[in-house]
Parts: sequence; structure tokens; C-alpha cells
Amino acid sequence: MHEALFWAELPEKKVQCRLCRFRCMIPPGGRGRCRVRENRDGKLYSLVYGRAIAEAVDPIEKKPLYHFLPGSRSYSIATVGCNFSCLHCQNADISQPTPEMVSCGGFALPPRVAVERAVAEGCASIAYTYTEPTIFFEYAWDMARLARDRGIRNVFVTNGYTSEEALTAIAPLLDAANVDLKFFSEKSYREVTGGSLQEVLDSLRVYKRLGIWVEITTLIIPGFNDGEEELRQIAGFVASELGVGTPWHVTAFHPTYKMLDVPRTPPSTLRRAREIGIGEGLLHVYEGNLASGEGESTFCPSCRKKVIDRRGFSLCASHMADGKCGFCGEALAGVWK
Repeated sequence: MHEALFWAELPEKKVQCRLCRFRCMIPPGGRGRCRVRENRDGKLYSLVYGRAIAEAVDPIEKKPLYHFLPGSRSYSIATVGCNFSCLHCQNADISQPTPEMVSCGGFALPPRVAVERAVAEGCASIAYTYTEPTIFFEYAWDMARLARDRGIRNVFVTNGYTSEEALTAIAPLLDAANVDLKFFSEKSYREVTGGSLQEVLDSLRVYKRLGIWVEITTLIIPGFNDGEEELRQIAGFVASELGVGTPWHVTAFHPTYKMLDVPRTPPSTLRRAREIGIGEGLLHVYEGNLASGEGESTFCPSCRKKVIDRRGFSLCASHMADGKCGFCGEALAGVWK
């Protein structure tokens, strides 16, 4: 157990968790909707501090982050738990844990040891990912501080539900984030994830204000968010609120967890989504989860030449120099070195 950050005492030994935008009211002995923060006698504790359920060394492109240190390696880590309950979660076995799994699952991995492993693997960043980094905030916070001291960057792969106060606190340590913008419908957000569209939009505005590099991912689910109007709304928000240089990743769905009856996303849908994003003014729209060649590569917005050639998570060739197109000298938005 580790005493939590961002909570307030309430009468009768109740507490309010203020870490994420659900702001759970938790009675004594109860847990928040993330399953991993518990009220013990009027104090809130994290039950997963220093206890990882997954670790790996991934290409940064797998996050996906295409404009953040491309071609580099990212030490990736997670604990059990999530504050969303997505019906299509590909990591539901660890994001939706039983109480027993919260108590016994995973393995001890202190922050200092994790950072040393990242250094030993030659990683340029640590990605807090696979489940939801918000719910293991204290663990990520301590690891991020140690990583920064060793010259390693920090990345959140997140559903965008961190509270403004928590995000503001970690912003000096957080270099980039890939944020899911899953739908542009309150109804879909509520029914499929348990969250709220407006809260995610507000969170994205906070990321922008704090100056954290952000890339957006939308998993295109047939029959849910693949309509032209909804895709235009998502692309329009990204362009107008976050900037036309913000990368938008449109990725293919495959049946999983509680959405086994929903078909896979056809390649033509991703191509159409990419065209819609470009039509709304976005300079960089990427197709993911399906090998597409052109839809995975980066093109200079000025001369339109291919400056980064990708295949899947592999960077095949780069014609970038100090964040600029190697052909015409145009600067591209991103973090390049």
C-alpha cells in the first residue's frame, strides 16, 4: 500500500478521490471505479504502487507516437486497473482485474529498478501504457522523476481522463501523450466506455495549454464511430483546438472482449477517415493496425515528399534533419531529438 495523492477527507471517514475526472466518493473499505484505490479508515491508498503487471521494450511507434523521437525505443510499463470499462478493451484481462488480482497480481518492480532497466535497454523514453497510467499515478510520478534525472523522457498512453490538478502537477515531467478520442458522442462514450466526451475534450485542452506534445488516436469501430459526420467532428476538433500539425491516428478495430459480434474495420474505412482528416485541414493523419504503406508514412506538408517511410512499427527510412524536411527545409511539428 502507498498513500494516494489527490484526495480529500469527507465526513464519516469517506473520501473523494480527485485523481481522475470521475472524482469518486469512496466510503470506508470501498474502492474507486478503477478498482485499485481504496479507502482505509478515512485515508486513500494506491494498491498497485511498485507492482507491475506488464513490462516490455517497444518501438515508440507502437504507442503510437510518430512525431516523438521516431525510431527510438520506449520502456513500457503498466499495473492492473483502469477507470474506464471499455467493451472493446484489448487488455481487459489486466485493465478489469478481480479483487484477488489487485491483491496478488503482478510482480514487485520498484521505480528505481524500472528506470535502470530502461537505461540498460537504451530506451529514450518510458511509456506508462497498456492499462491507464492515471490510476497508477504515484508509481508513474516517482518513476518519471528518476527517469528525468537520467535523461529519459516520459510518455502517457491514456484515455484522457486525468484531472486537471493531477495533469498540471505531472506536466513538468511529462514530455508526450497519445490520447484516445474514442467517439464524438456523449451517448457512445457513456455506453461503451463509461466516460464522458466533454471531460475528454476538456482534458485535451489542458494538455494543449500545458505544452505537452499530444497525438490523438481514434479506433474506428464499424457501426459506432465510422460515420462521415462523426469523423469530421473529431478531425475538426483536433485541427481547431489542438492544431493542424497534431497527428491523428485512425486505427482498425478487431473483435475482442465484449464486442466479439462487431466486424473488423475494412481498409477502405481507414482510407476514408484519413481523407476526411486531411480534408478538415490536418497535416498528418495515419492509418494503424493495418499495414497500409502510404498511410503509415510521414509526408512534408510543404513539398509533399515522403520524409519518414514506415512499415508497421518499423522506421525504414528518414529524410529529416533537426525536425525539418530534408528536401525543402520545412519544419514539422513534433519532438525530434
